[in-house]
Amino acid sequence: MPHINLLPWREQRRQASQRKFLSIVVANVVVVLFILYLIGSFYDGLTAGQQIKNDYLNQEVGQLDSRIVEINNLSQQKESLQRRINLIEELQSNRNLGTQIIDEVVRIVPAGVYLTSLERKEDLIKVIGRSESNNRLSQMLRSVESSYLLERPTIQGIVTGEQSSRLLSDFTMHFYVKPYREIKVAERDN
Repeated sequence: MPHINLLPWREQRRQASQRKFLSIVVANVVVVLFILYLIGSFYDGLTAGQQIKNDYLNQEVGQLDSRIVEINNLSQQKESLQRRINLIEELQSNRNLGTQIIDEVVRIVPAGVYLTSLERKEDLIKVIGRSESNNRLSQMLRSVESSYLLERPTIQGIVTGEQSSRLLSDFTMHFYVKPYREIKVAERDN
């Protein structure tokens, strides 16, 4: 007898194919979601690791910044102390400066020049005196120029003496005391 299948087998096959297709789609979706979860976890791990590195670097930078502030403070303290030391050295050397100036003036004044007044205002020294000749004043100017302590001599004026002492000329001279550092170098060289 001929075999006739009256059951809806095509329907059942179609439904089975649809179920199979849906299960494959669901499996693919699950696999894709699992892969996306793994990729997301991997990148989250990388991000977390980088954040830990960034936090560590920020902490180290903060410590270095505090050290830089300490170093700057120490540098300022060092500069302050160096200024104080220089000031103390200058005061120490200036303690005897008056005596040194008098000694140097005695050394530079040649015979035939007589001082009547010596006045000091800070670094300026004003000398008033009498001289037997202008050559002696020139010699005094050269002595001031070659001095380790004095510099920049200028003669303000030479006036021929009064009637009673025509042999002597009155003069006024100014010169300056060299700055402390130049004096220190000159003393070391001598």
